[in-house]
Amino acid sequence: MSTTDRSTFAAVTIPNTEVRQLESSATGQSYDLYVHLPSAYLQNQGKKYPILFVLDGQWDFKLLASIYGGLFYDEFIPEMIIVGITYSGTSPNYDALRAMDYTPATDVDAAGCGGAPRFFAFLKEELSPFLESNYRVETAQRVLLGSSFGGTFTLYALFVEPGFFNGYVATSPAVTYGDRFAFKQEAEYASNHQDLPVRLFLSVGELEYLAGPVMEFMQVLKARGYTGLKMETRTIEGERHSGTKPEAFNRGLRFVFQNE
Repeated sequence: MSTTDRSTFAAVTIPNTEVRQLESSATGQSYDLYVHLPSAYLQNQGKKYPILFVLDGQWDFKLLASIYGGLFYDEFIPEMIIVGITYSGTSPNYDALRAMDYTPATDVDAAGCGGAPRFFAFLKEELSPFLESNYRVETAQRVLLGSSFGGTFTLYALFVEPGFFNGYVATSPAVTYGDRFAFKQEAEYASNHQDLPVRLFLSVGELEYLAGPVMEFMQVLKARGYTGLKMETRTIEGERHSGTKPEAFNRGLRFVFQNE
């Protein structure tokens, strides 16, 4: 057995990244922000960049940074600032915290949920101004990305205030959560609006339990015929709930940033 002291070796880091922290009065939580900057950010002092908000940064920030690198190299997407949002502390309970922040309604099977309105207020009134004060953000190109409960929140934000983000990537959203809250919220929006001027990428894994409900939600949106909505849907062949992420994030970013 090796007796080598592993602490003597340098840790692997992601280039062009930094960690910031922000306390929220809207949610009462403290958030860690993983910020990935374009490689030439310091040299291009007059340039503003699109910004990608990544929910569940504790899991998905590293994956997004890698996917972004390949897509930018292949000229599918522009340079951008990526912000992974997660929770501060030495051992945060990610499952409980994200269930509270990302769900738009209470549910008898999930205690402590329903905090999405407060989390949206945090994004709009606290996080976005903070980022715009500290980084060169192109506010006309904000994109929100989330998977699972993160995807649930992404759809919630879409129908609360569509214009705040111009692009949405929702993968494997729990559209059945809260007695099919997503269906009810969309129906209420449709009763008062004929337009939805955003880009939306919506996906689900072929083998996951949410496949049927998410595909049903896709059909509802397609049937509405919203003016201004540019939408791509995809069922990820042969994948379950978490395994969809690499392909879904890749395809989602390509779609929301493509020029037409």
